[in-house]
Amino acid sequence: MIGISKLLGAEDRFGDRLRYHKNIKSYKYGVREGRGPVVVWNATRSCNLNCIHCYSNSKAKKYRDELNTEEAKDFIDDLANFNVPVLLISGGEPLMRDDIFELIEYARSKGLRVTLSTNGTMITEEIAKRLKRSGISYVGISLDGIGEENDRFRGKEGAFDEALKGIRNCKLVDQKVGLRFTINRHNYESLEEILRLIEEENIPRACFYHLVYSGRGSEMIDKDISHQESREVLDLLIAKVLEWESRGVDKEILTVDNHCDGIYLYLKLKEVGDERTNNVLELLKRNRGNRSGIAIANVDWQGRVHPDQFTQDYIVGNIKEKPFSQIWMEDEGTILEKMRDRKRYLKGRCSGCRWIDICNGNFRPRAEAIYNDFWAEDPACYLSDEEIGS
Repeated sequence: MIGISKLLGAEDRFGDRLRYHKNIKSYKYGVREGRGPVVVWNATRSCNLNCIHCYSNSKAKKYRDELNTEEAKDFIDDLANFNVPVLLISGGEPLMRDDIFELIEYARSKGLRVTLSTNGTMITEEIAKRLKRSGISYVGISLDGIGEENDRFRGKEGAFDEALKGIRNCKLVDQKVGLRFTINRHNYESLEEILRLIEEENIPRACFYHLVYSGRGSEMIDKDISHQESREVLDLLIAKVLEWESRGVDKEILTVDNHCDGIYLYLKLKEVGDERTNNVLELLKRNRGNRSGIAIANVDWQGRVHPDQFTQDYIVGNIKEKPFSQIWMEDEGTILEKMRDRKRYLKGRCSGCRWIDICNGNFRPRAEAIYNDFWAEDPACYLSDEEIGS
């Protein structure tokens, strides 16, 4: 994640303290020494929607061999002992799991910070109250356009209204909530409207995701935006954050899955001699770019462990057979070992990029989808050859 608001001078949020910690000593097993990674857990593959970019290729049906309640609690115990800073519960749609509130409350009782990634359509006022009582730190609700545009993207008429109602219900009970938006050809021109919605609905946080070619998203390669449009997206977000700042409007804006964004922002500030330039560079150095397989991990509905939620084809173990912490630390001979020393394997523009210590090779699943090579250059890098120094 790139904290656009943070880089432009906003006060620290919880995530900033993980992303931009002052101790920049390399640690390959978690966010920093003595702590495990942020873990994304796909609590279920089942989903009530049918989104065209879904990395888990979920459908509205029951799937076999998902972790049962006892197995999930054993998993949570291990995460707590491994000192994992955040458990992000995702899906499918996690609210379709019958024991989800029991598991959230159990994780909280073990001292874990728990966040929820949801499509929001199931969050009635009563569900919002239960989320608040359960101790959820944050609820991220996905919208991918306004009105019918979102509904087409998510495969259900009325999904936009239901998700917006979910956001409002969370706010009604003072449950911290934010918006998740995946940028692509279908909704690129709706960004202004989405930013207006964020202000009008007083949504405190929004994450703008670059498209990842994984799951059903691999069928959308030709629906990604161009490099020039990616730059325009950043220009728009930067301008909006600065405008909000000038008016005293407190919003946290982040971009996800493309570490070019931080470098692009830095270069823009440097070009005009902005006083924040040096601080931005220092924060980017602390962040150290993509940390899939290092500070971010994924465990899917069947207990299989992956470097992140988009690398479903790479399985490094199963928590039904061995604790997650043990799988994560015993990386010899696995994809994790290479990801933790990836500079040796990167090819193309990534291998000669002067920002390698800040970007860390960007996003591997996109490289594999385009070039059939996990270590090829990330095709979504929109920086010019001149900008990367190649």
